[in-house]
Amino acid sequence: MTDAPQSDAEAARWHYKPEGEVAMNPLFHWPPRPMAVLRWYAAYWLALSSTTFALALAVLGYLLFLPPLEQMAQLSPGWMLQVWLLNLIPHVATAGLLHLWLYRWRGQGQRFKFDARDPAADNGTFTFRNQVQDNMFWTVTSGISFWTVMQWLVFWAMANGYAPVIGLASNPVWFLLMFPILVVWSSFHFYWVHRALHWPPLYRLAHALHHRNVNVGPWSGISMHPVEHLLFYTNFLIHFLLASHPLHVLFRGYMQSIHPVFSHSGFHKLYVADAERAKMGDFFHQLHHRYFECNYGTVEMPWDRWFGSFHDGSEEGTRTTRARRSRMYGR
Repeated sequence: MTDAPQSDAEAARWHYKPEGEVAMNPLFHWPPRPMAVLRWYAAYWLALSSTTFALALAVLGYLLFLPPLEQMAQLSPGWMLQVWLLNLIPHVATAGLLHLWLYRWRGQGQRFKFDARDPAADNGTFTFRNQVQDNMFWTVTSGISFWTVMQWLVFWAMANGYAPVIGLASNPVWFLLMFPILVVWSSFHFYWVHRALHWPPLYRLAHALHHRNVNVGPWSGISMHPVEHLLFYTNFLIHFLLASHPLHVLFRGYMQSIHPVFSHSGFHKLYVADAERAKMGDFFHQLHHRYFECNYGTVEMPWDRWFGSFHDGSEEGTRTTRARRSRMYGR
């Protein structure tokens, strides 16, 4: 199943392939395309998307469950447990329900599925010989733990004056701008950390665990080695440099951790009750999992274009990526 033209030879490698070249954020296009930029951001912030979902989780978590900063000036088990649960419960619920819908109940069959294969079972590549159990183990034991520890550090620093804090009333413009700034910062940070993780010694030590998932699923998103999680979650350090609010810290965490549940779902769109409900998967990153040495960043910033590692989803992109990999590894 594909909506790509029949002449697109790359489409034969996929069960479903989106039509045309992989779309990138037009913010960095020259000459400027202001209307395209507005449409791009409207699709993220004014529609059902992983971004608006992360924002909704952050608002609910902040208003209903997050303790006030003054309570977080001391590292005490009470508030630390609350923060861990604020991460654990939404992540497990989101990844679990999406996995059930897509793979156990097969609620939308194979509609919009990039790779026709199911998650691997009885495969010695994975912990417990099972891809889903492997992904769940590394997500919960390592991923959510590192995510939570970094938030503990930021909240404690904010409460003690070591990290700058702003409020909506005191600086509404900066408060609102911080949300898109954090998305761009995450893309910048992810690209450089990800490139480092493809350095062969670091790849063998850590990143290879994530790349067991050639055919990804919802639990694959933050299924990583602890060393990779340590590097991945250093993006929380931005809160020591830019004035922010606890709501931004929660949003940062959900964007960093729950967004990959959707981008690694293996499906381009969510299809419920005979209708397309939301864009879900990320073909840009799906190409990375299949071809490895391409698309290290995200579609938010054109680092891969600028540094020659962009795969646009075409047959020519595959040939270029394979030639680049041959040069890198001498074969």
